[in-house]
Amino acid sequence: MASQIEAEGPGALVERLCQATNAHDLEALASCFAVDYRNDTPVHPARGFRGRAQVRKNWEQIFTAVPDIAAQVHWVADQETAWSEWEMRGTRRDGSAHVMRGVVIFGVKNGEASWARFYLEPVQEGGGGVDDAVRRAVVPSPEVKR
Repeated sequence: MASQIEAEGPGALVERLCQATNAHDLEALASCFAVDYRNDTPVHPARGFRGRAQVRKNWEQIFTAVPDIAAQVHWVADQETAWSEWEMRGTRRDGSAHVMRGVVIFGVKNGEASWARFYLEPVQEGGGGVDDAVRRAVVPSPEVKR
């Protein structure tokens, strides 16, 4: 990874974002994103948004709700894009565990994230295995009308 980090490149952005998250530095975190940043969430299209202001609002809520949140990231980058795999964990104010894992693909311009495809999700402990998951994905539930 270190050889891929250039001062303003995509790898440097991912590292700054992880450091800002772990430092709970809202201003440093928000500054990782372009003012007109675009977030697409393909699995949940209605959750997509635009703008650094919304990033800041989201993270203000996260830092408040999960005051000990910590992130780990693995990434690979080219000149304009970083593929990153994240784990974020901490304890919510009610004492319950907060664990999210997934991938975020960042487009980077001028040292800021200009866009992302966001696939970070809460971890589901337990539940059914792979057979149940495939069945739920391909077999319509009874309340679905054809």
